[in-house]
Amino acid sequence: MKQVIITLLLAIVALPLASANANIDRANQAYKQELYNEALKLYLQEAEHTGVSSALYCNIGDTYYRLKDNVHAVLYYERALLLDPSNKDARFNLEFVRSKMQLPDDAGDSWFSNWVDQTVSRLSSDTWAIIAIVTFLLLLAGVAAYLFMDNVLMRKIGFFGGAVMLVASILANLAAFHVYHKATAGHGAIIMPESVTLSTSPRAPRDKQEEAFDLRQGTRVEIIDSIADKASGKWLQVSTAGGHKAWLNAKDVEVI
Repeated sequence: MKQVIITLLLAIVALPLASANANIDRANQAYKQELYNEALKLYLQEAEHTGVSSALYCNIGDTYYRLKDNVHAVLYYERALLLDPSNKDARFNLEFVRSKMQLPDDAGDSWFSNWVDQTVSRLSSDTWAIIAIVTFLLLLAGVAAYLFMDNVLMRKIGFFGGAVMLVASILANLAAFHVYHKATAGHGAIIMPESVTLSTSPRAPRDKQEEAFDLRQGTRVEIIDSIADKASGKWLQVSTAGGHKAWLNAKDVEVI
């Protein structure tokens, strides 16, 4: 009797998984057959009813790209990287689509800071934390070798190796914090219309003096504040990668 109950429970647990896999299989098949609208419908259903993943978001981004909807492709590649910064396919595809849209690689940051951000973001915060722990343990091993080994060569290896591991551990901790902060503290969003004129105040610009600057479709911004108004709707204060701040209507962006 126990065996029957256990079998039934396992079958009940397996049903949603089998259903999800079947849904993904149908979506993948539709994609291969170039039935992109059908594939997109199935992928989005999967995201809504079963749950999201970096791979699923990447598939949705690929499908939007095939449908020539580049801005939604950018949005979903960004969402894929938010869940898993080490997703190489999503990162490569994001850079490719951004280049097709002729979006700049940065919006005012130095090439070095952008290079550091891109390099560090290739690994998740958990991976960087593991690297930090391993290098710290190697640091302790180096200190132990320097303090307790009689062999001069081993003591030198312990001293210099420990110094290298100390630097590596500090850098790995900083990288882990950076990636974690980027994933949890930021409220990234993508500009959806072809062009948006931002305002110096939380309302539509009344004249040229209230116009801050324009942003192109696909540009990423960070939401730093919001104000809801019955007359004009919800307005968001955003910051560009270059540090420029202004206001725009919430309907002009999609949150990553």
